[in-house]
Amino acid sequence: MRKPPAPLFRDPIYDGAADPTVIWNRHTKSWLLFYTQRRANVDAPGVAYCHGCGIGIAESKDGGQTWVYLGNSEGLAFERGVNTFWAPEIIEHEGVYHMYCAYVRGCPSQWVGDRHIHHYTSKDLFLWEHRSRLPLTSNKVIDACVFKMPTGQWRLWYKDEAYQSHTYAADSTDLFNWKIVGPVITDCPHEGPNVFHWKGSYWMITDPWRGLKVYCSQDAETWNPQAHILALPGHRPDDGYIAGHADVLVNEGRAFIFYFVHPGRSQDHREVIEGVEPYASRRSSIQVAELELENGRIVCDRDKDFDFCLLAPRE
Repeated sequence: MRKPPAPLFRDPIYDGAADPTVIWNRHTKSWLLFYTQRRANVDAPGVAYCHGCGIGIAESKDGGQTWVYLGNSEGLAFERGVNTFWAPEIIEHEGVYHMYCAYVRGCPSQWVGDRHIHHYTSKDLFLWEHRSRLPLTSNKVIDACVFKMPTGQWRLWYKDEAYQSHTYAADSTDLFNWKIVGPVITDCPHEGPNVFHWKGSYWMITDPWRGLKVYCSQDAETWNPQAHILALPGHRPDDGYIAGHADVLVNEGRAFIFYFVHPGRSQDHREVIEGVEPYASRRSSIQVAELELENGRIVCDRDKDFDFCLLAPRE
């Protein structure tokens, strides 16, 4: 059995890997892990360590057993200054890679400032070209997820902090032009919507900051809430805290969930707004676990051993 390393990945520069997404690079024949590169080892006031971030990249050529840090995504900057890039969503369509990520101007020490989702394209997953800022429901939008609907059109789900931190959606036929649909998930504040199709159903996983919440749908329109997963600390190294902002990769019929953890935080942690958050509670690691389906419901035991090897997509 090829157990996954725990943690799966720690950023060697800033030690603040968060908001992961994993995609196959058909040119290099390797898996790439993209993530928000929080500056966890920088002593800065408030939440400044969560700003000024680039989008980090790590590569695996052995099915996810080992990951090598490759640096930052190039070409994201479209204006001067040290600015903030968060939560990449990356898909491939007709030979072109598309990235949708959140952007905050500057490096604020509090949760302030406009937040928009920007669109980029790339031919190789390394050098990106800025395409546009998406015209969405407010100037407080982050955490894009893009998936193809049963109708064949594309849907973008995202968090709108101006509307109670609920998930909103927009539709597109070409991945460039988007028409707002409106609210989709409104039962509680949350972030990080992630949608995938697995075992005959559509699934959405969100992060309400107390574990990850699961929703199920047959048409990707109407979502039925299920239970929380990964809400209790695990026992693997660096896995002893609730899971945050996840990405699910369906690989040859198996569903692997990639999530990040603040391993140095206690369950009663309260964010430091004034002063400097201790390094132990700033740092974060990426982990992976396998999802299972029991009686029509997704479950996940983060401590359970499983064979982990990402297989190359069939071309």
